[in-house]
Amino acid sequence: MHHEVRPSGYHNTLGPHDPILWVHSGDRITTDTVDARGFDHLRDQVAIRGNPMTGPFAVQEAEPGDALAVRILEITPSRTYGFTTASTAPHCVEPAFAASLPPNDLVEWRIDLAARQVHLVAPRPASCPELVLPLDPMLGCFGVAPARNQAISTATSGPYGGNMDYRACRAGAAIAFPVSTPGGLFYLGDVHAVQGDGEISGNGVEVSARVTFELHLLKQYELQWPRLIDSVGIATIGNARPLDQATQICTTEMLRWLPQEFGLEPAAAHLWLQQTVRYEVGNIFDPAYTMACRLPREFLPTSGPQPLLNLVRPWL
Repeated sequence: MHHEVRPSGYHNTLGPHDPILWVHSGDRITTDTVDARGFDHLRDQVAIRGNPMTGPFAVQEAEPGDALAVRILEITPSRTYGFTTASTAPHCVEPAFAASLPPNDLVEWRIDLAARQVHLVAPRPASCPELVLPLDPMLGCFGVAPARNQAISTATSGPYGGNMDYRACRAGAAIAFPVSTPGGLFYLGDVHAVQGDGEISGNGVEVSARVTFELHLLKQYELQWPRLIDSVGIATIGNARPLDQATQICTTEMLRWLPQEFGLEPAAAHLWLQQTVRYEVGNIFDPAYTMACRLPREFLPTSGPQPLLNLVRPWL
């Protein structure tokens, strides 16, 4: 079933809020998101600043111990105006260099849906050439309700997802999260029209959007951290600080995934991963950093039960 949902409110935490819709596994949902400061498609502020989320959406029969796979079908900016801030974050440069950072004013960008381009508008320093980027929408913040009945700020991230700002979370990807509360309670928002790796200014080109996605339930599918599948391959996502801890988490989750889904013995998983792994950085701005452990498609093992991969394979 395809549900069209016009949200009437938003949440700045991921947690045990009342669902705005109950769906069945496999259902499709189209809904709207506001930008990171709470402005909608008309540039009216309708939510409190700080990554306000649309949702939650609950899935029938989802229980702790299950996994919820989110298939992103389409992300379309719903206005032509986007914004960033002007300066790289001070903690992303050497301390002595931070004093020379420019004023962190808002910068305007224009989104051309027809041409699928994002244009820097103003202010543009005199020495800055015209900057035109390919439109590449992604979900900056999304996930499920955390464990232990917690409500956690959308400023950060954890095993449940959250503010990961990982560029691979775009249309065509499927991301699985551990279910920790009945229904799973899925949230989404913080769309970026385009973003560089790391979100080093604390923002991509922030925009409101219309998003279409599906929710698929995997019963008794054990995972501890988000897992992603797309046309490039598979990835596990670790959210923590410092960055080496996020790297340890996503590497460990991949070493769990390979025996569980692809039939490799643990010793074989170590040998397989160590020479094929690729790492991609997500958020290095927010309280928890994000690192992804990638296994390219050409190196995927072909054995094992592959429940998550088989769910996603027809879409790739």
